[in-house]
Amino acid sequence: VLFLAYFALQVIYARRKYKISPPETTGHPEFERIFRAQANCSEYFPIFISVLWVAGIFFHQGLAATCGLLYLYTRFKYFQGYAVAAQGRLGPLYASARLLWLLVGLAAAGLMAHFL
Repeated sequence: VLFLAYFALQVIYARRKYKISPPETTGHPEFERIFRAQANCSEYFPIFISVLWVAGIFFHQGLAATCGLLYLYTRFKYFQGYAVAAQGRLGPLYASARLLWLLVGLAAAGLMAHFL
């Protein structure tokens, strides 16, 4: 939740810096990149929390927590990279996607082991 709050604050600061009033979502390219980075991170957060929770309960808490921390770090790097240049988001995006799929796999394996 702290990450989402940080991302939202960055959008607020960018709105003030570039004088873009809500509900506008277009304007200066730097604002648009920050806004999209925040929106993208927010869109994936429910999926992340869900699979993190299931993987932690049904597979292994330590492994799920490690993957979760790495995922948060890569999303933070994604946000920072996207704020600078659109191409800066790609490396962290691929890393966070791999970690999210790993968590999905851990959650699925844990559920199968528990119920089968």
